Amino acid sequence: MRRLGDLEAEIMDRLWTWNRPATVREIVDDINQTRPVAYTTVMTVTNILYTKGWLLRAKHGRAWLYTPVRSREAYAAALMEDALGESKDRPATLVHFVENMSEEEVAALREALRNVGRQVKGMP
Repeated sequence: MRRLGDLEAEIMDRLWTWNRPATVREIVDDINQTRPVAYTTVMTVTNILYTKGWLLRAKHGRAWLYTPVRSREAYAAALMEDALGESKDRPATLVHFVENMSEEEVAALREALRNVGRQVKGMP
């Protein structure tokens, strides 16, 4: 999976944070609070994200409403999987990754592994 470009990430961040469909105008207005960006630029990049399968869109009057297809967490997990795939020794890579985690992150990882284990045991 290719990492999102800067403007793609800004657009997706807003949609993930808002957790609701939004128009290009809303996205542009929000970005313009911190830096100038042209409406047409955001419209083009949003359309590219739609074409790539990152966004769904639905007509709302004359405008399109955009909604993320995947969650921020699913995106981050896909990036981690890609990074792990770069290794010739996945177990060693995982050890290095876990060594750099905080205690809270290790606890969350343990809980996630327990939950996945429960799901696997429940499968036929």
